[in-house]
Amino acid sequence: PPMADLDSLTSEEPFLEEPRKMPEMLNVLTILTFIGSGIGILTQLYYFAAAKKIYDASIANQEKIDSAPAIIRNMQGPDPIGVIQRTYDNRIPIGILSIVATLLCIYGAVQMRQLRKTGYYVYLIGEVLPIVIIYIFVGSAALTGLRLIFSVLFILVFLILYATQLKYLKK
Repeated sequence: PPMADLDSLTSEEPFLEEPRKMPEMLNVLTILTFIGSGIGILTQLYYFAAAKKIYDASIANQEKIDSAPAIIRNMQGPDPIGVIQRTYDNRIPIGILSIVATLLCIYGAVQMRQLRKTGYYVYLIGEVLPIVIIYIFVGSAALTGLRLIFSVLFILVFLILYATQLKYLKK
């Protein structure tokens, strides 16, 4: 039998359905996620490579912070020296798990670019995991202060913005 003439096929054919287009907001959010995740991985690698130098500088700067205005001291939380010490002592698991969390965010964004709803939940885990990691390895003292508030607000903004795009994602 002769090959079917492509011009004679109608749009009623199921294999000719137009592919779903990615919403512009989702495109922008995922690109920002890729950029932020890349910076996050580079930052983690730098912190790991320069851990001793950062530790020493943090301890030395603590004396200056003790005499700083209250808003600066509040950013440090109640036990800054303990937080610095535990962070340094646990730098290897914190660094590895933080990179894993960042990779989960990247994978989630890739899934959402493919319009898969599961990507949102993978991304959510990748965003929440660093808070859990810090709590486990450094303690609740690290989860205080203005720095944490800004970090959580930033995470919430992205989670909410991504949540507005869930209606475009399929299972």
